[in-house]
Amino acid sequence: MWVYRVLAAFLRVAARVFFRQVEVVGQELLPTDENASIIFAGNHPNSLVDPILVVAFSGRIVHFAAKDTLFQSRLLRFFLRGLGAVPVMRKSDHGDAASNDSAFAALENVLAEGRCMGIFPEGISYDASSLQKLKTGAARIALNACRNRPQLTVYIVPCGLTYIRKRRFRSRALLQFGPPILVRGSETADDSKELFEEAKTLTTRLETAIRALTINADDWETLRVLDGVRRIYQPPAISIEERIELARRFSANFPFVKDKPNVIELFERVREYLDRLAAMGLRDRDILVEPSNSRVEFRLLRHVALLVVWLPLALPGLVLHAPIGLLAIFAGRFLTPRKDVIATTKLVAGLAGTLLLHLLLIVGAGWKWGGLGAVGVFLMLPLTGWATLQVFDRLTHIRRWFGTFRALLRFPEQRRELMEERKALEQKVLEIVDQYRPKDLTLLFPRSRDDDAKKL
Repeated sequence: MWVYRVLAAFLRVAARVFFRQVEVVGQELLPTDENASIIFAGNHPNSLVDPILVVAFSGRIVHFAAKDTLFQSRLLRFFLRGLGAVPVMRKSDHGDAASNDSAFAALENVLAEGRCMGIFPEGISYDASSLQKLKTGAARIALNACRNRPQLTVYIVPCGLTYIRKRRFRSRALLQFGPPILVRGSETADDSKELFEEAKTLTTRLETAIRALTINADDWETLRVLDGVRRIYQPPAISIEERIELARRFSANFPFVKDKPNVIELFERVREYLDRLAAMGLRDRDILVEPSNSRVEFRLLRHVALLVVWLPLALPGLVLHAPIGLLAIFAGRFLTPRKDVIATTKLVAGLAGTLLLHLLLIVGAGWKWGGLGAVGVFLMLPLTGWATLQVFDRLTHIRRWFGTFRALLRFPEQRRELMEERKALEQKVLEIVDQYRPKDLTLLFPRSRDDDAKKL
């Protein structure tokens, strides 16, 4: 499977370029046996970006089930076949004519041979605020693989994929693996009716496991306000893993307390606070910034210094890659049928454009200056490309800081009012967390004397 290894390494580089940070958590929970039969089953909020992250960072050879319509594209077909993907017909694409008997049989054989497969049990990529209802496909594949193989054990590994601004270039992503759910051949029913009930029960367990790794809410507005509560509650600097876990806890427990009068009042106050911030062009963390703070000024100067250092090496890359960046932005904005496909469109357009450009430059250099010229260009392109990313990141930071300073200087009185409101909201959030949190829940960040001894 050298083709798979090469493509997986390529996708790993592509993911590191598209995302500023990719955090992978829970790899120690994966079976240590390299020949273990594993089903990676995760949520599906970001189209082809989701399987790319699993393939790139799971450390396993993962055969994914992919909708057959993706194989119509020559470029995608090359990648999908190289990655060992199995085409699956969906009823939403083919109606009653859809039949996946051969696809399911192929995936069952993957497990029987001690290999790994991947599937998104929701059956569709989506742009909703909550996990969609799971189909029983993953459970049925595991149970059928074990049905006539008493010695086989299948590990269903729940995966949580969470993105910070998932459609934006140079954003952040978290891939989290949960404890495996074991399906043993010796414990699998032979009767079809019993097998059907087992599949439903197993799917329910899997849904619970995936929800424990993802952030879910009734609607985007609720998710926005709860994220504001999370920001007010958390310490100043936390990891992306801690950020996602804290957000998940607030969203998971909110339905149980949302009708309490003091919770309703807090929810509306946080909503109003966020609306006032947005009207001023600020974020919650900007309110904590002092315009005359020497540490902030030092960080800004540091970004400017790094920009100056990287700029000479990045100039060729900026000139060469700027049209590709504009093409990716245009494709994501105007050539994408659904919001959940925007990141995929940008990634595919950027990859295709970059590969074609680099190929033309290397061939052109070889034609004009010979082999040494081609090798020189081949080595120069990744360096100037990496420098371009550093310049892009520095410019983004500088632009954000200047925007924050400008807003803070324009609205000094409003900032003071919002600072006071934030302090009051922080006390209210702490009070409500202490009042309503489940007593058996250990706090991530103990914020009161009663919880100082507790730790996650």
